[in-house]
Amino acid sequence: MQKDEEKMTGLPENASRELTDGEVYHPLLSPNKSYPEVNIRSVGWGIFMAILFSAAAAYLGLKIGQVFEAAIPIAIIAVGLSSASKREGALGENVIIQSIGASSGVVVAGAIFTLPALYILQAKYPGITVSFMQVFLSSLLGGVLGILFMIPFRKYFVADMHGKYPFPEATATTQVLVSGEKGGDQAKPLIMAGIVGGLYDFVVATFGTWSETFSTRVLPYGEMIADKAKFVFKNNVGAAVLGLGYIVGMKYSAIIVAGSALVWFIIVPLLPLFGDSIAHSLNPNFNGILAAIPPETIFKEFARHIGIGGIAMAGIIGIIRSWSIIRGAVSLASKEFTHKDAAQKQQAKRTQRDLPMKIIAIGIFITLLITFLFFYFGVVHLNLMHAVVGILVVAIIAFLFTTVAANAIAIVGTNPVSGMTLMTLILASVIMVAVGLKGEAGMVAALVIGGVVCTALSMAGGFITDLKIGYWIGTTPAKQETWKFLGTLVSAATVGGVIMILNKTYGFTGDNALVAPQANAMAAVIEPLMSGVGAPWALYAIGAVISILLTLLRIPALAFALGMFIPMELNAPLLIGGIISWLVSTRSTNKALNTVRFEKGTLLASGFIAGGALMGVVSAGLRFGGIDFMQAQWVESAGAQWLSLFAYAALIAYLIWDSLRAKI
Repeated sequence: MQKDEEKMTGLPENASRELTDGEVYHPLLSPNKSYPEVNIRSVGWGIFMAILFSAAAAYLGLKIGQVFEAAIPIAIIAVGLSSASKREGALGENVIIQSIGASSGVVVAGAIFTLPALYILQAKYPGITVSFMQVFLSSLLGGVLGILFMIPFRKYFVADMHGKYPFPEATATTQVLVSGEKGGDQAKPLIMAGIVGGLYDFVVATFGTWSETFSTRVLPYGEMIADKAKFVFKNNVGAAVLGLGYIVGMKYSAIIVAGSALVWFIIVPLLPLFGDSIAHSLNPNFNGILAAIPPETIFKEFARHIGIGGIAMAGIIGIIRSWSIIRGAVSLASKEFTHKDAAQKQQAKRTQRDLPMKIIAIGIFITLLITFLFFYFGVVHLNLMHAVVGILVVAIIAFLFTTVAANAIAIVGTNPVSGMTLMTLILASVIMVAVGLKGEAGMVAALVIGGVVCTALSMAGGFITDLKIGYWIGTTPAKQETWKFLGTLVSAATVGGVIMILNKTYGFTGDNALVAPQANAMAAVIEPLMSGVGAPWALYAIGAVISILLTLLRIPALAFALGMFIPMELNAPLLIGGIISWLVSTRSTNKALNTVRFEKGTLLASGFIAGGALMGVVSAGLRFGGIDFMQAQWVESAGAQWLSLFAYAALIAYLIWDSLRAKI
């Protein structure tokens, strides 16, 4: 076990691998000692970060449809603040700053994927009213439920499954926090990679020096093949995504890309061959001609729905498989109510103390009661049956899919929350129509329900990252869990205000409006359902069958389904990063040298993620301030794409070269 008096040299060797029989993981901070964690400094800076990043993430997400993960930039800033003030022993405080501040990204994702759809539908249906309290309470109540539902599963995901999941975002954030604390030569690789990755992604996002994505359309006959054969390959050349792939590793990245390959290279090209009549039967909301639309649109209108069905079924299978875990969490709560394990709880080490299950159970009850009252008075206008149905949908789906969201984050670092929320909206709409709630009132009810569930799932996935960081470092889980509620409150209030301001300033429909792609998709799905048109059930069923077959073949269905749902350009670089990870860790016959090289590569990959994320915030800030250096015409040209390939090759070469330079 590492002593506190010794100079910190990084995470223990067994931090990211499975433990052998009898082996124990010892965190950096001793469980037998107390460290500064919660104080005015950590809470104050955490609140400031939550406000700042909620505003930035909401604007960027509604502008381009991408919500950046705030955990890593906040960790970098926290480390910088403690270094600038020459504050020693600030590791525990920095974890709290990061945990409170990171509420911003997950609350924003939950809010902007659904709630702007209220404004979008309001433009078409003037009878729909939208208020700040609707947006605020949906985000707040969903976030609180996500925290409360996740806490009972903390031990399972962060300790019992030690080394079984890569936890890419948690890995990168932890490396930032630890490297900042230890300083010296140990932090140099991460800092250098952060500079390289940050500058690389910054010149792309800010200036458009080269394209962010390489496409086979620039090849000879590539455009014709894409238009006629519906065959196209794309790869995001960003440093952050490459680093993510390295940490995800070869196994999961290969499975994810296999899902993408099935969709993009088989389903998308073959679908037009079956004719438009079959396409219309598969998706009743589609009225176009397949031969006339690009493969990207076919993916959006058809193949992506297969991914949604696959994610939903993989989630159901995961729920069935983890039923013993769910039952155990409920059993633990009942034991605490009867005081059967009170003595054992009092003896738990500092790093194993969660909020008491009694508080969690009471908190869940109170939150669901407030949510019910919110639905009853503020959404369904005093209709008791509709309010009861709404709260049952929220409680059941949010609780059951909590483990699915955590699994997705643990595997690939990306929460398929929009896919799960889309499925929630569909189910909620079908149920609401069945009990007589349809039309404008039904649209509002379904979207508010979707907003609560979406934020709950987003929070659950993001919070398990915070808890894993705390587990590796050795902070007190109960303190993270307690102060996460404050971060959620601040983020929900900020997001509600920002969405209202952006709607009044830009709007979400019409010329020069903010794109809000996920919210527009949600509105497009809900409107026909509430009007009796229906959903693409056949496509969902295909995805569900694929997940069942994969499970029978013992292939991780969720990872494969994520590949079907997430655009290919974000999946392909995961495999490239995974191949580099395998290459670096297998070149030598000396296992110890391979391990050192792999760990050096992990530091570099974490630097890519950290630098790319931080500079993404800077780039978003410049755009928010009206400073736009983007060379729009050049970045769309073939020359910019070819240049991106050369830049990407240089980035890959740097990652491999510097990793292989590591010595024992």
